[in-house]
Amino acid sequence: MKTKLAFLVIAISLLAACAGTGNVSNPGGTRTQDIPVDRRGPVRGVGIEGADIVAMTDEMARDLLSAPFMARLSEPPRVIMDAEYFRNESSQRINRNSITDRLRIELNRAAAGRMFFVSRENAGMVQHERELKRSGVTDSGTRGAASAQAGGDFRLTGRISSNQARDARTGMIQRYNQVIFELVDLEDAIIVWGGSYEFQRASADDVIYR
Repeated sequence: MKTKLAFLVIAISLLAACAGTGNVSNPGGTRTQDIPVDRRGPVRGVGIEGADIVAMTDEMARDLLSAPFMARLSEPPRVIMDAEYFRNESSQRINRNSITDRLRIELNRAAAGRMFFVSRENAGMVQHERELKRSGVTDSGTRGAASAQAGGDFRLTGRISSNQARDARTGMIQRYNQVIFELVDLEDAIIVWGGSYEFQRASADDVIYR
């Protein structure tokens, strides 16, 4: 009986000790940090990172809105801007949508009606709604019926590329990164605007990009 009681006391003591540690901060842990999107954080590599995406899309948006061809247009152009023809040929794994989506949103905000954006990604959704309206399942909404979905005047294309070198003796990695943006006329294939963002970084240890 005394042995069982001793075991019970020990078990209760262990449970109390475990519960008590829940309120004690882990001195060996790392506290979560809020990092402004336009600044590089403590986890750094030699590739394209969040701060680079913010910097390049801001730069390209300003450059495109001030491009000479824009002043020659009599009407606001319709632009298709997505990742369909934006290729990644670099050694880094990257979500291309994170670049084209931010560029489109920043342009749409800053353009103030000087250009409009056509959504090819949502063409199926629009077509389904058009069929519901024309078959009488729904009314025509408040804007009336268009003869067809909007066609695009220009479309964004581009390429992400990189060249990398590694010092076998020291393990140092050096990478040149280049992102090219071009706007192509969808009637005659003329490139009416182009821009590039490039940088080079070196590090003893690279990080894994996901």
